[in-house]
Amino acid sequence: MEDHSIFKVCCMKRVCRGCEVAACKKGMFDCAFCRTPRHENDESAVAMTQKRVDAKDPEALHFLGDQYYSGRCGLQENAARAINLWKEAVELGSIDAHFNLGHVYLKGKGVAPDEAMAIQHWESAAMKGHVEARSNLGAIEYNKGNDERAVRHHLIAAKLGDKNLSR
Repeated sequence: MEDHSIFKVCCMKRVCRGCEVAACKKGMFDCAFCRTPRHENDESAVAMTQKRVDAKDPEALHFLGDQYYSGRCGLQENAARAINLWKEAVELGSIDAHFNLGHVYLKGKGVAPDEAMAIQHWESAAMKGHVEARSNLGAIEYNKGNDERAVRHHLIAAKLGDKNLSR
């Protein structure tokens, strides 16, 4: 999906690149989804995102957490702030934030490494349809020697469209 769409910070939606091009050909250079004028720089993108965060938008919380975790959009890298934003996004229903927290707990960046917490977050995301979380659970089960469970996770991930497993 990331290859064929663009994430818009104004409305926290993914917009098809084809729709974006079609709108530009018609002379409309605003967001093809919400009609908000394009942001000029990283500061205005963060300001737009902050408005959505203040409104408790789970996608905005997840997005801002990503920016803090990676140090993008002119923000200083801050894993602790990212984790807090992701936890709030999880409470509001973001499965992508669950997925990110799984990685954080597995790696131990910003928190103590805790494989059980990583698995818990990935299980929550996988049960709500997150393909990569399901695939990661399969890899963990495989590494533990639970081949049957690993195969089941990987089959589900492949059926959901995991490109790495469906070949």
